[in-house]
Amino acid sequence: MRRLLPEPADDVTVDEAYGAPLRNRPDGPWVGLCMVASIDGSTAVDGTSAKLSSPTDSAVLNRLRHLADVIIVGAGTVRDEGYGASRKAGQRIGVVSRSGRLDYDSALFTSGAGFVISSETGAADVPDGIDVLRVGTAGIDLAGAVGALAGFVGAAGYVQVEGGAALNGAFFEEDLIDEINLTTSPAAFGGPGPRLTSGSPAHAHRYDVAQLLIDDESFVYTRWLRRRD
Repeated sequence: MRRLLPEPADDVTVDEAYGAPLRNRPDGPWVGLCMVASIDGSTAVDGTSAKLSSPTDSAVLNRLRHLADVIIVGAGTVRDEGYGASRKAGQRIGVVSRSGRLDYDSALFTSGAGFVISSETGAADVPDGIDVLRVGTAGIDLAGAVGALAGFVGAAGYVQVEGGAALNGAFFEEDLIDEINLTTSPAAFGGPGPRLTSGSPAHAHRYDVAQLLIDDESFVYTRWLRRRD
């Protein structure tokens, strides 16, 4: 990859470009969003991100997953993308679900990595032995969930959100995203595919570009830092 910002450089590796979260937070988890999107904003084609991605983009995702103590992902994305056991020892993967209707026989849960994030009244039929973080009464309190992670799973210095669009929108609504790691795929797909967020009310959260890279296939890799006054 070739880095254009902050300091121009050629032949930058994924490990060099994504060596650490942009910052950390002494009083709670630092939350990053990792997504790939087309030029026209689609984050899925035919239900998954496979047609948007590339080997380098996959390497970026895996590098950021290696940094994360906890991954948070929506139930639909878990089903569509086929989430399995974590590759990082001790890493937990929280699946946000109101109903709790998930495949608890999948490797995600049988490995012990997966747990459910739901409301106090949701996910009523989760089997014994599956951890459930319950936060919120009328709905799932994502801010409460992020704040409770350290006490629930242990280390939670860096938390990575991986979609889908509705979950992203809910995180943006609560202004919980500290950094965005976005790969722009050099294609436009049109159609009804989901965009980066869905369902989030109007807001004006400003981000500063922290890093900009491009590879030989014209994929663009950006890292954005939430501007907090």
